Amino acid sequence: METEGRFLQVHAGSFFLFGPRGTGKSTWLRALQPKALWIDMLDPETVRLFQARPERLLERIDAQPLITDVVIDEVQKVPALLDVVHKLVENDRPLRFILTGSSARKLRRGAANLLAGRLTELHMHPFMAAELGDAFNLQRALEVGLVPLMWSAIEPKNTLRAYASLYLQQEVQAEALVRNVSAFARFLEAISFSHGSLLNLAEVARECQVGRKTVEGYLEILEDLLLSFRLPVFTRRAKRHLVAHEKFFYFDAGVYRSIRPKGPLDRPEEIEGMALEGLIAQHLRAWASYRRVPAELSYWRTKSGSEVDFVVYGDGVFVAIEVKRLRHIHNTDVRALKAFKEDYPEAQVCLLYMGHEAIKMGDVLCLPCETFLKKLSPDGPIL
Repeated sequence: METEGRFLQVHAGSFFLFGPRGTGKSTWLRALQPKALWIDMLDPETVRLFQARPERLLERIDAQPLITDVVIDEVQKVPALLDVVHKLVENDRPLRFILTGSSARKLRRGAANLLAGRLTELHMHPFMAAELGDAFNLQRALEVGLVPLMWSAIEPKNTLRAYASLYLQQEVQAEALVRNVSAFARFLEAISFSHGSLLNLAEVARECQVGRKTVEGYLEILEDLLLSFRLPVFTRRAKRHLVAHEKFFYFDAGVYRSIRPKGPLDRPEEIEGMALEGLIAQHLRAWASYRRVPAELSYWRTKSGSEVDFVVYGDGVFVAIEVKRLRHIHNTDVRALKAFKEDYPEAQVCLLYMGHEAIKMGDVLCLPCETFLKKLSPDGPIL
């Protein structure tokens, strides 16, 4: 798995590092902290020992007085360890704790709240195109995604097919997060039709043949496992009537394509279009997460149907972005961006498309998707 070129910056103090399975948290940390005391909670024997006696962590640390860094990988497996970490953080011995997790569910009930003021929270995302440099290929990214586990796999499509099953078996089923695992598996497929679209939970519930409250619980689990995210509507200084529904995305375009059912009635270009929008979404989300100054990601849609796929808003950034799976663009394709620019003249507006040339249509900058992605870096501006 790739270890170099990640944009995530390590912090001097103790921190949580969250990220879905396969995004390279452990690989990145092992390269950065080769001498740290490493507690691997993916090892069943280690989990059993620390579940029986969480204070074993004190003994392990006391046995190595020269250790300054302690990594607990997948700490959510034994949430009781957070109480021990909290006690050690209060002590005078200078120790830096790095706690990784691919699920935030159990940590919310533990001492994570106590540690929140002392430990910074960082997030590891799938690869960004600029991290891969010349190795990045847009078509491959749309097909297999940018999760390092899949990107570096010999047979990435087989690995992708196993990815959802891995979560179902190791997280959902093993932790008894849901009573009916088969219903949750149906939910994963049903909500994939909402990827890149307005989220209608009542419709998803009908498709799964379960209650709306059950679907709300399933969605919360999906987000706690860091497999999905939602975008709110951009409502600041709104001048038009806007929709209220959020947009839903799986965290990676390849994971979305592996879960999305396909049949004779499904148009390949529709699936590819949603994958492209998701790929842009995950890049913008990573960019906003990695940059030093926070930024918010949302979308804009009026009740009359005008929609801008993404709005990035924060200190020093206000950009509206529309994504089109087109090789040639016309004036009608930038109509929504022009409407947004009328309401927010301060914003930069950009259309991303599948062509090869950068062009300007009035106030709208039109860029090839691949060019945009390869240049997107948290150290620089979006455009």
